[in-house]
Amino acid sequence: MISTTTRTRVLLSAAAVLALASCSTPADGPSAAPPPAAATTELATAAPRLALTYDGGVQVLDATTLEVVGDVALGGFLRINPAGDGRHALLSTPAGFQVLDVGSWAEPHGDHAHYYATAPSLLDLTYPAAVPGHVVAHDGRTALFDDGTGHVVVLDAADVAAPDADVREHSTASAHHGVAVELSDGTLVVTEGTAEARTGIRVLDARGEALTASDECPGVHGETVAAHETVVLGCEDGVLLYADGTITKVDSPDAYGRIGNLRSTEGSELVLGDYDPDPDGGPLTHVALVDVHDGGMALVDIGAEYTFRSLAVDDEHAFVLADDGRIHVIDPARAQVARTIDVLDTWDVPADWQQPRPALVVHDGTGYVTDPARQRVLAVDLDSGEIWNEASLSVTPNEIVLTSGDVASSDGGTHDDHDHDHDHGDD
Repeated sequence: MISTTTRTRVLLSAAAVLALASCSTPADGPSAAPPPAAATTELATAAPRLALTYDGGVQVLDATTLEVVGDVALGGFLRINPAGDGRHALLSTPAGFQVLDVGSWAEPHGDHAHYYATAPSLLDLTYPAAVPGHVVAHDGRTALFDDGTGHVVVLDAADVAAPDADVREHSTASAHHGVAVELSDGTLVVTEGTAEARTGIRVLDARGEALTASDECPGVHGETVAAHETVVLGCEDGVLLYADGTITKVDSPDAYGRIGNLRSTEGSELVLGDYDPDPDGGPLTHVALVDVHDGGMALVDIGAEYTFRSLAVDDEHAFVLADDGRIHVIDPARAQVARTIDVLDTWDVPADWQQPRPALVVHDGTGYVTDPARQRVLAVDLDSGEIWNEASLSVTPNEIVLTSGDVASSDGGTHDDHDHDHDHGDD
């Protein structure tokens, strides 16, 4: 096991990116302040924004009006993740994790905050990675995992746009499609495995010393942080829970029951996961509800197929956007679908995971749904079921993230990241 944990000042210059990634040569990144040429407007309240990837770039929309406020051209298939600071997102590019300024933010001022907006912009700031993978934001810290090397970089979310950010680094024994999560006391939970087989997790203290480990998580993939800082990770036969120095295995009800995508809200004991009982990767029609308090798992039949971009939660409910065009609202107390919301026409799940398909993100009582077939985005009141706004797009949307424009926001945690080794139509 190669394990090094350090804190160092890293200058992400053009030369460093060229040497480490050899795919592009971005120059020194700007500070967190907007570019001098960009006009800045002070706002009365926070202005959440949506960032939508498409074939050729990223469009940024005002989450209230759904008007396009910016369009950033960038070639290649783009993955996008919230950076955890309420303002920035990270794009997976050939050079690594490149910082996108979504253009709305808050600045604390005593017992209140001031809110600002400017034009979105792609910064000349990239965190080098051979194969950029998962991004996890938790408790003001953001962890980046390089699938190509197994290298982990963790930094303050508030410093993600600073070119000389103070970072913590760790290297796993072997490169693999992995993930890392740093907790509030500096504990680092990181996956283990190789390119051929992922097996479990290792937990390190703030100095990088091993605390505990488990190899009881075949195909480990997907993570979230729930109540009591419980880290939940998906396995091909259940989930692993880590909390307070202890790792607990929760078995799936089937001999093979793969969970590879997980959603929760910090402070909630409810965790939503996809569920696939077919080793050959059948259609996803059930979801798993995991209770981190008692370690229970319940399955809910959706009655329709969904994909890895279909899952969302708030503090009280779980939501699944299915190919019947409906948002299925799950009551976790009864472990069943309580009601459905008609949103889209029926749609077919693409065979290729990179192809656009409807996606769902939730923020402040609204579900934002992309409709690639009709090139539009919709805003749905999740309580009433009313579609209170929709907008036509000039592009076909693929991935979607929301940045809150507010202070100290994790923006819903990690974004989906497809598991290339095991294509179940999920991440």
